[in-house]
Amino acid sequence: MTSRGTKYWNSGAIPLIGPDILGDIIASLADLAIVIDPSGSVLSVLSNPANRNYSDLKSWERMDLREVLTSESVPKFDRALRDFLDDDAVARPVELNHYADQKKWQFPISYSLHDIGPDQTILMLGRDMRPVAEMQQQLVKAQIALERDYESRREYDTRFQVLMGHVTDAVVFISMTEGRITELNGAAARILGKKRESLQGASLAQEIKGAARTELMDRLLAAAQGDGAAGVEIEASRTGEKIRVVPTLFRAAGERMLLCRLTPMEGHAFHEDDHSRNLIALCETGSDGIVMTDGAGAVTSANEAFLNLVDAADGRSLRGRQISDFLSRGNVDQKVLMEHAARVGSMRLYTTRVIGEYGGQRPVTISATLLSDGHTPCYAFVFRDAQTTELPPAAGLTATEEDAKPLKELVGSATLKDIVAQTTDVVEKMCIETAIELTGNNRVAAADMLGLSRQSLYVKLRKYGLLAKDG
Repeated sequence: MTSRGTKYWNSGAIPLIGPDILGDIIASLADLAIVIDPSGSVLSVLSNPANRNYSDLKSWERMDLREVLTSESVPKFDRALRDFLDDDAVARPVELNHYADQKKWQFPISYSLHDIGPDQTILMLGRDMRPVAEMQQQLVKAQIALERDYESRREYDTRFQVLMGHVTDAVVFISMTEGRITELNGAAARILGKKRESLQGASLAQEIKGAARTELMDRLLAAAQGDGAAGVEIEASRTGEKIRVVPTLFRAAGERMLLCRLTPMEGHAFHEDDHSRNLIALCETGSDGIVMTDGAGAVTSANEAFLNLVDAADGRSLRGRQISDFLSRGNVDQKVLMEHAARVGSMRLYTTRVIGEYGGQRPVTISATLLSDGHTPCYAFVFRDAQTTELPPAAGLTATEEDAKPLKELVGSATLKDIVAQTTDVVEKMCIETAIELTGNNRVAAADMLGLSRQSLYVKLRKYGLLAKDG
């Protein structure tokens, strides 16, 4: 109760506040309070005494508020004032930018408008938005810094992957805590006898014959903490190859890691001498096209001469594609070449046409060789452009004296038409015999190679007496 007998709070009503302390309450609650008339002229300015930046704003009184607003804030103020004076409109807070110190600096204020008298005077209670703006700027700077760090990390990751892909030494990164492979290059994967993708995250002990994880890691740690020259001798469980591991201990992001260099033991190591370098240079820069495929005929590598032969941009676009994609008879040519090479080790002077990336064809002779180390068989194909080279006669296409003798006897006793008809039979017989020989007596493949149906091939085999010979 007050001395006059009235209550401060009654059913949620605001208590009576003395005029002498109302201004102080408003100034304390808001950062900036401005009283304006309906035209926008400033009648009074109250600033929060805790904020020293507003100490000289008394000069705004009797000025039009638009004079201390930035150009983009004037239309916003006019629209907010018009909506507030319109009884049907909903008054919303408005954010305005003010000038200060003769337009030397700006500060944003978020205002709410309130009607405080019968003369339509308006109280604008403002909240300083600079702390929010500063926080937003800090967030933007932090986001930019994160994006720069992310791009920098991607750049370093790319450099690391390129380095791991081109280094000739077999390198493996191993986590000391888990004993798992965190990263390795293709050379290390070949030594361990598995694909690089399947070794990522695998336990190193599982790839080593007769080694427990704890024992293996203790041996590697002891070798890394010692002189490290001798390394640790292990045996790959998949290939059975003896390997020397030379570990190097380091710490990254608080975790101990081992950088292990794998080298085959003496007797297994591959020494790159002049002969090997010359062979590699011949494959890369030779005039004949050379293609390596896996056991299923998928291209694994191709040299520059083959890329020119098929008009390919680079070797990466050919990897994984079947060699039959570049042969005129497709799977028939591939099957004949690979089956013959698998049966006798190699095949020479196979004549066909190669198809380029844009549909162009040119005649070639192909030799195929099976290369196998007992684990991962692969095939090597050598393509020689026969467009400007006189081709040697293919095996089985040379007419023998026995075949030509009846034709010589016909001269003088038969017409040229009859002689040509018998000559055609001789050539047809030689072609069928050659196709049967190339396909290893595979009648279906021979029919496809000759462009005949199976029934037509059997008719011709019976005609020339080849059924009993090849059966």
